[in-house]
Amino acid sequence: MPPRTCPCGLPAPYQDCCGRLHRGEAAATTAEQLMRSRFSAFATADSAYLLRTWHPADRPARLDLDRRVTWVRLEVLESTGGSVVHTEGTVRFRAHYVERGKPGEMEEHSRFVRLDGRWVYAGALNG
Repeated sequence: MPPRTCPCGLPAPYQDCCGRLHRGEAAATTAEQLMRSRFSAFATADSAYLLRTWHPADRPARLDLDRRVTWVRLEVLESTGGSVVHTEGTVRFRAHYVERGKPGEMEEHSRFVRLDGRWVYAGALNG
């Protein structure tokens, strides 16, 4: 059963927020929206969506998500470009999780590009 509130952190129900993107009813209009929807895909264990929104040059053949990790909260720290008029952008974020009852967090500065008119995840930036 999908969550009621969207895991991405925006004040909207999951079904009306990232759920629409996960179901293919809409596409992300900005790099940040794609990043938020990808976090929600980790939180809801939607590996198919994660693979669909990964740049083909870097996309793994398959993705096995660790069911012992529960993604609980997202903080967007910074974003550059990635708007409806850009062809690339970056988003730096901190993702909070619980693994085997212990809280943790990971931080990444991600790169996104438009491919055939759609935003895709193009990997983490170094540094």
